[in-house]
Amino acid sequence: MKPLENLLVLDFSQFLAGPAAAMRLADLGARVIKIERPKGGDICRQLYISNCGMEGDSTLFHSINRNKEGYAADLKNPDDLAKVRRLIEQADALIENFRPGVMRKLGLDYDTVRAINPRLVYGTVTGYGSRGPWAGKPGQDLLAQSMSGLCWLSGNAADPPTPMGLAVADLTASAHLVEGVLACLVRRGVTGKGGRVEVSLMESILDLQFEVLTTHLNDGGKAPARSAVNNGHAYLGAPYGIYPTADGFIALAMGAIPRLGELLGCAPLLKYTDSQSWFTERDTIKAVLRDHLATRPTAHWLGILEPADIWCAEVMGWDKLRATDGYRALEMEQEVRCPGGTPMKTLRCPIRVDGEIYSSPRGAPAIGQHNAEIEAALTVNG
Repeated sequence: MKPLENLLVLDFSQFLAGPAAAMRLADLGARVIKIERPKGGDICRQLYISNCGMEGDSTLFHSINRNKEGYAADLKNPDDLAKVRRLIEQADALIENFRPGVMRKLGLDYDTVRAINPRLVYGTVTGYGSRGPWAGKPGQDLLAQSMSGLCWLSGNAADPPTPMGLAVADLTASAHLVEGVLACLVRRGVTGKGGRVEVSLMESILDLQFEVLTTHLNDGGKAPARSAVNNGHAYLGAPYGIYPTADGFIALAMGAIPRLGELLGCAPLLKYTDSQSWFTERDTIKAVLRDHLATRPTAHWLGILEPADIWCAEVMGWDKLRATDGYRALEMEQEVRCPGGTPMKTLRCPIRVDGEIYSSPRGAPAIGQHNAEIEAALTVNG
């Protein structure tokens, strides 16, 4: 039995953060009903991150809405709204990410629905919170990254601000929303009362930086200083970074520079016995390492460093990663079926409970795919 079986979650959200959170709850056993507009559905259906689609919808939509049921409702139509309110009466959790004020206009804000279902856990994702001068700004990942300071941590010192190549604000907010919803459900199990969980892209992307921001808050407000050579972390000294080899790339994490010099046969590194110099002279040290490591293949260096317990790794692309025994042992891939029967490969839930891997063959739903059976259940329970 999965941990969240017999829980009903209503997913009103669109794009990434909210739907991904609802998907994770479904992975853990909850019954998740995705509620969409009858015409067009979730805007994310047509938000392509490449030219790859599946049965008329983007792979992005399919990847974050698998394992859900589909219910189409026009929330401005009184009859549809009445049916949705009846669903809310039966639900354990609700997730929405409309701009602040939209759910209130629809009559589905937390204060209103709490009156009809005091046990409901109500989850909200915004871009920048529900109050303050930024509340109305569009909650989009790149914009949140750009405003948060994150873009000054990646890339080398001479590079312009560099965003992460993932929707990291959305995905972090999604994880935080799941944490909050689960915490509130645990509290409900004790008190019998639900509650409201709020997260925002900005707060989540700031929390993702809590280590380095804490340093900034206590070092006199110094700006992050990216290494000019092979930067891997603005706040860490040499050798931290990725280096070219004769046939690829190798990543080096923290380590003693003289020890590296001994193992690699690189005499210029032996003089850096003061660990403070690994930061104050990190660009010089990294330049020496860069030139030295480029002389031999990656496997050569790994064969020396790994037996010596030096933290290092080959830098792999997805093709090479997927061909490794280590990746296969994780059993991360699964196949789901789209509504029209098209198979789609994707990843499974990364969480194991009692050693069990959680996967499901159910893909993302079509718009309103399960309206008939959901409304039939409403009639029976009404």
